[in-house]
Amino acid sequence: MGNTPHVLVIGGGPGGSTTAALLARAGIRVTLLERDQFPRYHIGESLLASGLSTLRLSGAYDAVAAHGFQVKRGGFFEWRNDVWRLNWAELVAADAQSWQVDRAAFDDILLRNATAQGVEVIEQATVREVIFDGAERPTAVEWTKAGDDQTLTTSFDFLVDASGRAGLLSRRHFNMRRPLPDLQNIAIWSYWTGARLHPESPEGAINVVSTEEGGWFWHIPLADGRFSVGYVIAASRAAQMRAEHGSDAAYYDYMLRNSPGMSQRLAGAQQVAEVRVEQDYSYVSERFCGPGYAIVGDAAAFLDPLLSTGVHLATYGGLTAAAAIATSLRGEMAESDALDFYEYTARRAFGRFLSLVTRMYRDYIGSAEYFSHARRLTNEHSSDTAQESFTRISAGLTDVVETSGQAERVGTDTIVAEVENHQPDQEGNIRYMGGLDMSVVWDHWRDPLGPDSAMDGLRITTEPVLGLTRRPRTDAEISAIARPVVPPTAPGLH
Repeated sequence: MGNTPHVLVIGGGPGGSTTAALLARAGIRVTLLERDQFPRYHIGESLLASGLSTLRLSGAYDAVAAHGFQVKRGGFFEWRNDVWRLNWAELVAADAQSWQVDRAAFDDILLRNATAQGVEVIEQATVREVIFDGAERPTAVEWTKAGDDQTLTTSFDFLVDASGRAGLLSRRHFNMRRPLPDLQNIAIWSYWTGARLHPESPEGAINVVSTEEGGWFWHIPLADGRFSVGYVIAASRAAQMRAEHGSDAAYYDYMLRNSPGMSQRLAGAQQVAEVRVEQDYSYVSERFCGPGYAIVGDAAAFLDPLLSTGVHLATYGGLTAAAAIATSLRGEMAESDALDFYEYTARRAFGRFLSLVTRMYRDYIGSAEYFSHARRLTNEHSSDTAQESFTRISAGLTDVVETSGQAERVGTDTIVAEVENHQPDQEGNIRYMGGLDMSVVWDHWRDPLGPDSAMDGLRITTEPVLGLTRRPRTDAEISAIARPVVPPTAPGLH
């Protein structure tokens, strides 16, 4: 093992544990340092259908499937004056599904899977300092174990920062995390028993109900009979309303009672947990990677949970990062070229969801226009209806299929054009939603798929091991990826 490249992963959430497990399965020596002792509580229960392929690749699928989480087969939205019934069986594939999960249990399964794949997992380990070789490349970290004052030093060949909102590299070291000004929200939630979904909901569907004051409720069924019920609203509006009502709990109760949709779902139900509050601020890092490091999941970017994208962006980012890192460490591609692939694909996924989420908040004028907007953000299936395109994107499947190379990839400029308002400020900078220079979201990732690009034709492969390839796809591989959510045994990416 002495000559085997060593990757250090900081953080054991879905992004870190997925990246670590995938790298270990590719034959790379991996150490993961996690600050907490798992299982630990975490909000964010609703998973996208795209996760099944990644779970298969990482080795965690069987344990997740056997746990007994609530099956999820779509979503039901009451947004302004529209009702969307997003039945994945009708709009994606007959047996398309994911789960509504207890994140403490789900995250613990993924972390234990990393250990099972050969990752050295050390919990209650807090990283104090990252040591760099010069100004750019990290080479070691200093860390401490809970209950022990001794400072330990671990060296590595490559660093994956999956430290979540703490943002060890993006926030603390490089100070390159930037807020998304008009998505500075707050989430208030609790848990209930005896609630119900809208009767037209697909099985286990998340229910989303908007409110007149610009916020929205999530209503998520869990396997033990509980429902996660939360409210998201602009932080500025919440501060005013919380002051008027005297407490978070009183404001939460008031909003539930004054929402006809939520009152119907909670009729006769009982609240069984205290009210929790979390600042739900959206942000994005100026870079997702650099010499010797990649930033994954919430450490790189966080997007408002309206489309339940958190775990998808973390695990999808973990997949693309692991493929790039493994390819580079095996000497099959220059590190900078491999990381370009990760930067582009992860930022493209974030940008596409950013476009959809902000359009719902900002200038939603009806489902027909909104679904047509979604259609412009993908070239995945030319025969899809606009609603099918939106459903594929919102289920995370567009990202997976594009990265596998099955479909023509939509260019970055297409997504940028959809989210910019094209109104320069006095300095001539185009600003997004009145507050964010779009270069923060896109950096220099403009049209990187031209014939002279190092990424031209690149896709993820799992044959013979996880990595990046330009090899043409075989007929068997095309067949295997056709519906990445449904293969009974094959991982879905080849």
